[in-house]
Order: sequence, then C-alpha cells, then structure tokens
Amino acid sequence: MIKITKEWDEILAEEFNSEEYLRLREFLKTEYSTHTIYPSMYDIFNSMKYTSFEDVRVVLLGQDPYHNEGQAMGLSFSVPDGVDVPPSLVNMYKELNAELGVPIRKSGNLVGWAKQGVLLLNTVLTVRAHQANSHKGKGWEYFTDAVIKKISDKKENVVFLLWGGNARSKKTLIDKEKHLVLECAHPSPLSAYNGFFGCGHFKKTNEYLISHDKRPIDWSAL
Repeated sequence: MIKITKEWDEILAEEFNSEEYLRLREFLKTEYSTHTIYPSMYDIFNSMKYTSFEDVRVVLLGQDPYHNEGQAMGLSFSVPDGVDVPPSLVNMYKELNAELGVPIRKSGNLVGWAKQGVLLLNTVLTVRAHQANSHKGKGWEYFTDAVIKKISDKKENVVFLLWGGNARSKKTLIDKEKHLVLECAHPSPLSAYNGFFGCGHFKKTNEYLISHDKRPIDWSAL
C-alpha cells in the first residue's frame, strides 16, 4: 500500500485494500514504466499530504492533473513556483481580486491554501504526458469518490467548491444538510464567462466558515 499519512491511511484502509485499487495499482505500474506520467509517483497524493483529514475545511475539486512537463504537483489547479500560471488559475485569481481585493499573484503554487485546510483534490490523480483525461475511467474515480464521501460522512460544515460539469457530478456524494455545496461553471477561458466570473464563491466560503466558528481561508497566503 502507498503511504499517505497515518490518518488518511487509516481512513482509506478499505479503499487501499479493495480489488478496484489493486487493479489501479497494477495499471499505474505499467503506465509509469512505459510512458511519461504526471505527476511524479511520489507526488500523486500530495493533496492529502498537505491537508490532513482533520484540517479539511474546503474541498476544491479539479478534474485531472496538468499534462505538460513541470506543471503537475499533485494539487488541483496548482503549479510549482516558476511555472507560468495556467489560464484557469489566472481566472481564479481575477475572481479573487474582484471579490476580496486579493492582489493577482504571479505564482501558481497553492500550497499556502492546502496548508490551511483547502483539499486540492482532482477526481483523477494521474495523466499521460500531453494526453488530457488519459487516465479517466481507469479506477481513480472509485478512490476519489470515496475520499469525498468520507469527508461528507465524517465531518461537518465543509465547503465543497464544484466548478464545471465533472466536479458538479460529484454533488450526489455530499450531504447538503451538513455541508455547503457551491456550484458554477469551470474557470477555464472556455467557460469562465458562463457563470464563474461573479460567482462569489471565495467570499461565500469564508462567510460560511466564520458562521460555523471556523477560521476563514487567507486566499492571499503563499
């Protein structure tokens, strides 16, 4: 079993020992040995390494990792320092600036969010180089659906940010009586003007957290 942290390993023990996950592992062994796969196998579970289960206050759901060299780092929407900020993240920064006056950053590294309890989770955690969605339907969805369901079942007053059709399809896994689910268009340039811009989700997230005696997210944190 790949180790994440003791806490996550215990919570996800059933999933790690399932037939679905064991098949996924065999698939990944072949993929990593025969193709260029992103992120590094050591970074696959970074979202959970940076954000403990106990600390999760927000879930920001992405689709699959960036598929160009040097971009994917195991955190949805995030890229390492020194890498050009991807267009979707540029639009997220624009929305943040419009909502809360947060200066538009030049770095696309979102570790500062993850360390505050923002789980930057993709629904698929690996991808072949230059082939978006190439690992879709290979077994990751079973695992990440379980992560979402565990958070919904075991925690209270978490904000789930579901942007775009892929993320919004996961809302059936979430107990809306216990949590806040915010839905809108994806921040990509193709759809941001269809409902992402002006969504107010960053502000609404913090208002909800404060109303439930939780610390708001400092969205400007590096």
